[in-house]
Amino acid sequence: MRHTQLCSAMLALGLLGQVGLSQAANSLVYCSEGSPAGFDIAQYTSGTDNDASQPIYNRLTEFEKGGTSVIPALATKWDISEDGLTYTFHLREGVKFHSNEAFKPTRDFNADDVLFTFNRMLDSNQPFRKAYPTEFPYFVSMSLDKNIAKVEKTDDHTVVFTLNAVDAAFVQNIAMNFASIQSAEYAEQLLKSGNMRDINQKPIGTGPFAFQRYQKDSQIRYKANPQYWDMSQVKVDQLIFAINTDASVRMQKLKKNECQVTAYPRPADLAGLKADPKLKVMEQAGYNLGYITYNVRHKPFDQLEVRQAMDMAVNKDAILKAVYQGAGQKAVNAMPPTQWSYDESIKDAPFDPEKAKQMLQAAGVKEGTEITLWAMPVQRPYNPNAKLMAEMLQADWGKIGLKVKIVSYEWGEYLDRTKRGEHDVSLIGWTGDNGDPDNWLGTLYSCDAIGSNNYSMWCNQDYDKLVQQAKRVTDREERSVLYRQAQQLLKQQVPITPIAHSTVNQPVSVKVDGFKVSPFGRNDFGGVSVRD
Repeated sequence: MRHTQLCSAMLALGLLGQVGLSQAANSLVYCSEGSPAGFDIAQYTSGTDNDASQPIYNRLTEFEKGGTSVIPALATKWDISEDGLTYTFHLREGVKFHSNEAFKPTRDFNADDVLFTFNRMLDSNQPFRKAYPTEFPYFVSMSLDKNIAKVEKTDDHTVVFTLNAVDAAFVQNIAMNFASIQSAEYAEQLLKSGNMRDINQKPIGTGPFAFQRYQKDSQIRYKANPQYWDMSQVKVDQLIFAINTDASVRMQKLKKNECQVTAYPRPADLAGLKADPKLKVMEQAGYNLGYITYNVRHKPFDQLEVRQAMDMAVNKDAILKAVYQGAGQKAVNAMPPTQWSYDESIKDAPFDPEKAKQMLQAAGVKEGTEITLWAMPVQRPYNPNAKLMAEMLQADWGKIGLKVKIVSYEWGEYLDRTKRGEHDVSLIGWTGDNGDPDNWLGTLYSCDAIGSNNYSMWCNQDYDKLVQQAKRVTDREERSVLYRQAQQLLKQQVPITPIAHSTVNQPVSVKVDGFKVSPFGRNDFGGVSVRD
């Protein structure tokens, strides 16, 4: 074995911790900005869905709280073969699954649960997958469906993954929420009863909190898991997500102590929040990108000249001032400057509406041509006000002869429709998931990501070769050279217009202890407590 990850981090996790539920505070309320589409997190990519599933599940590996390092979780250690193609995971023993009114587990977590979780994503003929067909956007966009050759168990507590090619980010990838471990026993029961969709609406996991109930656009309730394998992460009896799309309402609830943590304040509210002695605003440089996508399958966006014209007509400085209000920096590249391998030589084309108008006319786009611009209905760290941004783009592109209609849908429907390519142009964004460049350049812009996270529907074989090659080498500098070439090609082809990287501001009550701002934009309440 070339490399062994030992479980020294288990001490940091507080395995078999001494903090019991009798010492826990009563409840913690999180003011969430949107309703999740479901809890079978392998199906979803949005921050709303990830946050809602986070309390319920564990993965084989996980990210340290507030950081990007990978630590043991349901696997206590793992070995990687000399050729980098075989990963052997040694599973934690004594881990209990949750129960609900219809399911009572008869055994602890074991290798069969890992096999079910990954084979459902790998094999379209897997019985549960056939009975409950669904898509797995992260898994596919990162080419794991093609690169994982097989998943096998050698005993109840040892699982071996065999890859077709080296994947430098494999351990980081399976630390992401989409790889959350499901109960094979629960799935078998649902299959027999014909209630397969309950895996999405009545989730069962091994996490610090068990799902209780969900009322769309109102709340999600979780209860503490008294059998959790790391009780230092269970410090409240009840965890409640109070859902409200209105940022001003969320801030008022926080100020009244109706919630203790809230999501996505408006930039204009930050000064008042910081001045409130009952609150603290945690701040972190944004590992994110807000951007415009051009659907290259819709005319006239299939023409490079049209995309170039629209790109150079965007007044980014005005958008930064009005939308981000000092809480963002101008983006010129397809990923943030805090990501290693970022190409600092990339520059924007000059802002030039007059030239843009001439380019559109030369490309045969008639004055008054109608296009749709889709605007997100929710706030995100990468876009605090998509409606205002859309209105400003409507004006920018109106000046070059385009008639822009703004479209929006409920968040889950918005994502589904844009994944299917129904839009002309859309506002979207991304917060990195695992600290690796592939999570940007592969997950968002590759051919494999069409139908999941590639909302431009752009597929360039030269670009794809660079990104795929970069995953197959482990030397960081070699990978960086390839990724910088990919960034240059993507910038030349303009499938997107990068707008901004925003600073993340997280308001919390001063009574909250243990909460850490995630570099990945997730809200994790394991180990978080609330003082009286």
